[in-house]
Amino acid sequence: MPIRLLPSHLVNQIAAGEVIERPASLAKELVENALDAGARRIEVAAEQGGIALVAVRDDGGGIPPDELSLALERHATSKIASLEDLEHVASLGFRGEALPSIASVARLRLASRDGAASHATQIDVDGGRIGPPQPAPHPPGTSVEVRDLFFNVPARRKFLRSPATEFQHLERTLVRLALSRPGVSFLLTHNGRKSFAVEAASAREGEERRLAGLLGNEFVASSLYVEHAALGLSLRGWVGLPTYTRAQPDEQYLIVNGRAVRDRFLGNAVRQGYRDVLFHGRHPAYVLYLDLDPARVDANAHPQKLEVRFRDSRTVHDFVRRTIETVLAGTRPAADAQGPIAAQALAGGPSAPLSSRPAQMGLAVAEHIGGSLDWTRLAREPGAAPLAAFAPAAAEPAVAGAVPPLGYAVGQLHGIYIVSETAEGLALVDMHAAHERVLYEQLKAALASGGPPRQVLLVPQVLELAESEAEVAAEQAPLLAELGIVVDRIGPRQLALREVPVAFGSRDLAGLVRDALRELADEGATLAVADHRERALATMACHAAVRAHRRLTLAEMNALLREMERTDRADQCNHGRPTWVRLTLADLDRLFLRGR
Repeated sequence: MPIRLLPSHLVNQIAAGEVIERPASLAKELVENALDAGARRIEVAAEQGGIALVAVRDDGGGIPPDELSLALERHATSKIASLEDLEHVASLGFRGEALPSIASVARLRLASRDGAASHATQIDVDGGRIGPPQPAPHPPGTSVEVRDLFFNVPARRKFLRSPATEFQHLERTLVRLALSRPGVSFLLTHNGRKSFAVEAASAREGEERRLAGLLGNEFVASSLYVEHAALGLSLRGWVGLPTYTRAQPDEQYLIVNGRAVRDRFLGNAVRQGYRDVLFHGRHPAYVLYLDLDPARVDANAHPQKLEVRFRDSRTVHDFVRRTIETVLAGTRPAADAQGPIAAQALAGGPSAPLSSRPAQMGLAVAEHIGGSLDWTRLAREPGAAPLAAFAPAAAEPAVAGAVPPLGYAVGQLHGIYIVSETAEGLALVDMHAAHERVLYEQLKAALASGGPPRQVLLVPQVLELAESEAEVAAEQAPLLAELGIVVDRIGPRQLALREVPVAFGSRDLAGLVRDALRELADEGATLAVADHRERALATMACHAAVRAHRRLTLAEMNALLREMERTDRADQCNHGRPTWVRLTLADLDRLFLRGR
């Protein structure tokens, strides 16, 4: 065919294919226009999942009558006028494509009234054919009704799902938009029934009520508040506890300069912040607001504006990761903390109410407290885990009358759990998981300060390995030395083990080294050195921690409890499992129906 200009209605329909994927897409565009117009209340009504109708009404600034027709033209916008404006764009929309694209594939009615007009003006558009402006009754603000989406593009309409599925997408989109602007009231109805309604909030308490209304009480009860600013970046919001995780990444909300985005780069930064505490195969939950100079963000990187690019991406990534890491480091037993899992779960009751949620930690109070480890005393008891080295001279509290958060041990349950009496009731501690976390954090601290102390074996141990494992040991010898393991390859399948960390004590040294080598062999050489180190340290800590059915003395049990209270991330082990749970007297009374 010869080269020719496409007709305008076909150009609009092609643009609609990039911007309007389903009813949720057009609802997003219309609500973003309302937010840009300064709306303080937005009402969205949908029918048949949004396929039959999506109506958005706002109380924003409105459109002057002489500009209403122009608003339906392509690339017509009041939000930018030059390239410099685009580089500093702070509005959600700026391309001027949403209304004409929607109008080309649906029946649209646009009614608006600005503050200076005595009445509203209305325009009807049917599949791209624009009708004349007409006066209409309408309060200040704008209403847009979109009916019969893709009625004139049957090939696109066939790709729409059932009304129930389409409404799920639309509701999820509206929740994301409502979270992005806490200061705006939102109402969503479907087929005449209210789906959700949240009021505007300006303070943190009000925002948490909105979160409970949109995401549920359990999210708020199981999250930590974070607020931190540095390097021209500001991050605040709520991050779920490591033990509050999801099978899918469906409760992850990132808002950049007021724009809700689904950005892999930022998502990766948050996930790395959870790296040491997340259970395998699970996804964290969070609502985070990142603010920075608009000139440092490119919002024009995706047709639907779902992704952004950062001019100094590494700085942003490290800032977000370190902020999350620091906040989660404070997840350790504390006097005012409920524990990593709710006691109500043990009684089969409901999730924890808002009033009993864990202590919220901003960076200003999330101190990095690490216990010091006497490496020279770890191997005193033959065949014992390095637990006795933590034993204090006496089990008396540091302050007269004060009871530590985890209380004092009263016994051991089946050689697996420590039972401790606290000021409010009792605590149950998984001794292997708790000791594993303590050792892991101690190994990391030792590595950061030059590597863990090593002991030279009087007689080197000869290890028989698979040839591939021996090759990995030879390749990763420098890394193993950093971890405190010194080996020499003395044959195709033989290694001489010459030095090991003091923390290993007199445990099965050959087995521990084999596990570390197997971990490195399974992961291959694709991981960064830091990841290799941390995975190897986690393996070492897991295998060196006290095992189930090992009988501990009360002094050893109390020593482990005190070390947990000083150790970062002690609420969960290296694999993300909870390490302890607290039962108050009130919880116990409910279990035994006392007072009823």
